Amino acid sequence: MKRIGLLTSGGDCQALNATMRGVVKGLCNELDQVEIYGFEDGYKGLIYGEHRMLTSRDFSGILTVGGTILGTSRQPFKQMRVPDENGLDKVEAMKHTYYKLRLDCLVVLGGNGTQKTANLLSEEGLNVVSLPKTIDNDIWGTDMTFGFQSAVDIATNVIDCIHTTAASHNRVFIVEVMGHKVGWLTLHAGIAAGADIILLPEIPYDIDKVTEAIERRKKNGKGFTILAVAEGAISKEDAQLSKKELKKKMEKNPYPSVSYELAERIKEKTGQEVRITIPGHTQRGGSPCPYDRVLSTRLGAKAAELIINKEYGYMVTVKNDKMDKIPLKEIAGKLKMVSPDADIIKEAKMIGISFGN
Repeated sequence: MKRIGLLTSGGDCQALNATMRGVVKGLCNELDQVEIYGFEDGYKGLIYGEHRMLTSRDFSGILTVGGTILGTSRQPFKQMRVPDENGLDKVEAMKHTYYKLRLDCLVVLGGNGTQKTANLLSEEGLNVVSLPKTIDNDIWGTDMTFGFQSAVDIATNVIDCIHTTAASHNRVFIVEVMGHKVGWLTLHAGIAAGADIILLPEIPYDIDKVTEAIERRKKNGKGFTILAVAEGAISKEDAQLSKKELKKKMEKNPYPSVSYELAERIKEKTGQEVRITIPGHTQRGGSPCPYDRVLSTRLGAKAAELIINKEYGYMVTVKNDKMDKIPLKEIAGKLKMVSPDADIIKEAKMIGISFGN
């Protein structure tokens, strides 16, 4: 008998259900007896013992369903060693739940913060296998995360739809794409949808370079410009500030997001009308795209293989289109950033895309 705990943590995305399905189907197909304990609302369920027994039937028909049947929540890693309002030691509580249920393994699906907590639990002696979930594709050690391509498809469609109205009215349009620290989603969606300017957190922008690109298009007879802007995009001036200085400045910032400040400065310098579109959480929603359904199934099957072979303390990864594993301790706390010198950036610049630098 294998007793498996399962939880989804952090922000939701389209392929969480598909990935859990892959894990459970892989286990049930290879083992005669499996008990699945689903923890509700991520690590919160593990901390407070909120769980329910699941069977293979619970994972039937969910390959195409977005969100997560277990629910999720954000439990910041920085707060994991801090007792709750009642003085409860969260780490000890999670260990207590694990041992009380006599689990053989805890399977965790989540992004960077989730992986750090997974590593913490592994270091505390629990058998843990994790899977890389995030629409940002910023987890160290894997070429791809599930949820990313689905989000790219949605963001791309938004920019596609903007093209016709931008061209009709000869306006500048800013589409603000999710991504606070890392710009993979904005980069891929921007290239896929033919954005003229792409602004990323990793490449601080010069407003003069941005407006020069807009004016250059206008001189070439193109009256509209589309900017794909990551929500974490930053000006070169702000990038030179210390974290403390930047935080102080942002507290006094009157703009709802970077796009509104950009819009005002572009209008001041060019005189062109600027419109802003923010797809927001639609990028996390809906059904997973076919690519993510295949990826999630493969990742889930690999996780099942690790569990059957008792290989714990790993995150399942994708390397050169092959399923692999990497020790949690090697990836916890690391971000996979977009390098300004990456080939994809050079190639985008070659076809005329401006990065505002």
